[in-house]
Amino acid sequence: MDKLTYAVPAMSCDHCEAAVTEEVEQVGGVAAVEVDLATKRVVVRGDGVSDDAVRAAIREAGYEAA
Repeated sequence: MDKLTYAVPAMSCDHCEAAVTEEVEQVGGVAAVEVDLATKRVVVRGDGVSDDAVRAAIREAGYEAA
C-alpha cells in the first residue's frame, strides 16, 4: 500500500477537513484519507494512487497542496 503525504497550509477548520476528505476519497485506488488540521497535513493511503489526481482533488476542494 502506498502512502502519500501533502502539506495543505490553508486548512483551518472542520469544514476544510471534510471537504478535502470527501474529494480525495473519490480518487481511484484511495483506501484511506487522514487530515490533521494541527499539522496541516493530508495523508493518503492506497494502491496505485495518482499524485496528480490527489492534488487535483485537493484543488477541487478549494485548497492547494504544497
